[in-house]
Amino acid sequence: MKMLSAFTLLTTLITALNAEVSFITEAEYASQLYHSPRGIGCFKCHGEKGEGKLIAKYKDKGEQKSFRPPAINGLDFESFYKAMSKRQRGMPRYFLTDEEIKILYVYLHPKELDSADQ
Repeated sequence: MKMLSAFTLLTTLITALNAEVSFITEAEYASQLYHSPRGIGCFKCHGEKGEGKLIAKYKDKGEQKSFRPPAINGLDFESFYKAMSKRQRGMPRYFLTDEEIKILYVYLHPKELDSADQ
């Protein structure tokens, strides 16, 4: 009996060591990436859910203006990817990897992920 218990323990240990181990989930990683990709979080300008946000109102040559980055939670993946892959006026260049861009897209479009799973 002791032999069987030792074998079970050893098998469990080997299986655990071979398993992919991650200290955070993909959803947690996506949230962290959205809130601080390279020191300045996307949410600061695009809102908590990518809905867009008013950053500032100002006057330019007597004309009232505002700086309002666009909503990004309604973009299709191709448009989102293009926007993240090139320099945008007023937006810092983050130099995100393709995988990071995909994870951010999924974070902002959780319903698309849910419908793909069904």
